[in-house]
Amino acid sequence: MKALLSVALVSVLFSSVALAHEAGDLFVRGGLAKVTPHESSDDVLNSGELDIGSDTQVGLTLTYMLTNQFGVELLAATPFTHKVSTAGLGEVAEVSHLPPSVMAQYYFGQEHSQVRPYVGAGLNYTVFFEEEGKGALAGTDVNLDNSFGLAAQVGVDLDLSDGWFANASVWYMDIDTDVHTAVGTVDTEIDPITVMASVGYTF
Repeated sequence: MKALLSVALVSVLFSSVALAHEAGDLFVRGGLAKVTPHESSDDVLNSGELDIGSDTQVGLTLTYMLTNQFGVELLAATPFTHKVSTAGLGEVAEVSHLPPSVMAQYYFGQEHSQVRPYVGAGLNYTVFFEEEGKGALAGTDVNLDNSFGLAAQVGVDLDLSDGWFANASVWYMDIDTDVHTAVGTVDTEIDPITVMASVGYTF
């Protein structure tokens, strides 16, 4: 949040052209998105909870403005891949996922403001694939159930030039899954924070 506020302040001081997020506008944002899980899980073979590593990939959002202040956004990305480990066993798996999300957004300020902060809330559906056992689970089947849950975001768009703008946003996703392995099922909450920095264009 401190980073978002700092970027917004710089834009207010130095930007001379206004954004035009208004009813009927369609715009895309593309950039880098880092997913950092804040996980908790059942104990795995008395070796501790699952520890899920972070990953950075290309993120893409598509937004349509219903009015000057309300929009609908779709989040997409290239697949994220995470290493999974426990304190006692080390790395036990690797898994990839895609987290498509749909958000209803509210944009603060006027449609021609130089800075447009916004908040959003919606739904996330996470698809897991290419699960692979490692270390103590090498050669065994590892499967994760897909997840459906709530999502929330906060972000800010900052004018660059006619039609172009910079964006910084933070997402929270409620992702719960059962991890099925040869040694049993592990109830896991992943609940990642995603930070995205991107550049957008308005059509």
